[in-house]
Amino acid sequence: MMTTLATEQVERLLSMRAMVDEHLALHLKTTREQGDGDVVDLAEHVLMSGGKRLRPLLVLLAYEAAGGVRVEDILPLALAFELIHTATLVHDDMNDEADQRRGRTTLHLLAGAPKAIITGDWLFVQGFGLGGRYDERVVSIMARSCSDIAVAEFLQLDHIDDLTTSPEDYLDIVRGKTAGPFAAGCQAAALVAGRTTEEAEHFRVFGEELGVAFQLVDDLLDLRGSPTMGKPRGVDVVEGKMTLPLIHALTLSHGADRDRLASILASFKDEDWPDLMDLLKRSSSLEYAEVLVDLHLERAATALKRVADGPALPLMLGMLREVGERTR
Repeated sequence: MMTTLATEQVERLLSMRAMVDEHLALHLKTTREQGDGDVVDLAEHVLMSGGKRLRPLLVLLAYEAAGGVRVEDILPLALAFELIHTATLVHDDMNDEADQRRGRTTLHLLAGAPKAIITGDWLFVQGFGLGGRYDERVVSIMARSCSDIAVAEFLQLDHIDDLTTSPEDYLDIVRGKTAGPFAAGCQAAALVAGRTTEEAEHFRVFGEELGVAFQLVDDLLDLRGSPTMGKPRGVDVVEGKMTLPLIHALTLSHGADRDRLASILASFKDEDWPDLMDLLKRSSSLEYAEVLVDLHLERAATALKRVADGPALPLMLGMLREVGERTR
């Protein structure tokens, strides 16, 4: 895969990801030895199935960029955000009736819905158990983020197949589900590193803006298709999720084009792809989303440069470029 990162930066990220994987595996081993047994086996099935580990990497890098030097002080928080994220994936797969996650059978199909729910709950508890070691400010940030995920999930469910979904509705969902955990992780990491509340706010903005851009890129890849997505093309369309390119096209299309687009979204079939992509092209909706990706990445970079320093800064800026290049 092509990358805009320098070789040493790629190697650094791979090393950090390996460290995260090692400690996640160690945590599972410890809980298994403590008697958690079968639930650990199911948690391991989804937790250790791969993934980019973007959330823990951002926590580790934000801590370093904020001046933190003791990785052992921040690692439990990084693991906590990954465990909580994985818990939400288990529950999302059930809501979406998904068959696979990262090439593996989803837990509710593997072990049944009741055990999948319990496994998701277990992952959440494990995450909060690690995150609860920190001071009250950090725990409050984590708690607020988890609450926002739930609120955003409700909002997304309410807007399934809703052709009146507005860009504001979309951003409320994204800021809760995707950007919120990015923001919370970076903000909390800065506080653990000893930064002031005001300085940590810049790290929060960085994470939020990156998270919005990241979700917009995922929306584009869902429409264009990508072998790195870990899921088939068009899953969001089939599931009735109103992504920004679709919302934009519905807003700008009129007459026969609007009627055809509404018809496609109401009962999407594989043979509708040419028509759907043509309608998105006519409304320049994919290009509009790309412009927004660049805007949010620019905002993220601006916030980061105000407070970050050291070797982590160019690496984090490079990660922003990587996100932008995923759709190019």
